[in-house]
Amino acid sequence: MIKSELIQKIAEENPHLFQRDVERIVATVFEEIIEAMAAGHRVELRGFGAFSVKKRDGRTGRNPRTGDSVEVEEKYVPFFKTGKLLRDRLNQG
Repeated sequence: MIKSELIQKIAEENPHLFQRDVERIVATVFEEIIEAMAAGHRVELRGFGAFSVKKRDGRTGRNPRTGDSVEVEEKYVPFFKTGKLLRDRLNQG
């Protein structure tokens, strides 16, 4: 599912909301998640999962084309851990 499909689904299930309002709501939710993570905070959506930021230390890597060693700087990467409800739903037999 892409962002526009999510907006369409929410708009269909909430006919009392205008399309532009649904777009604004979805954009605001995503922006708030991004801002919180950029500030180093954890974002938890109960039943869905938690977004957090993990630090990857610098290391010596290898260029796959040439085989030369390259220094990879430390960086921060997004991390998502699924919630119990999502995990259970994915694993229903």
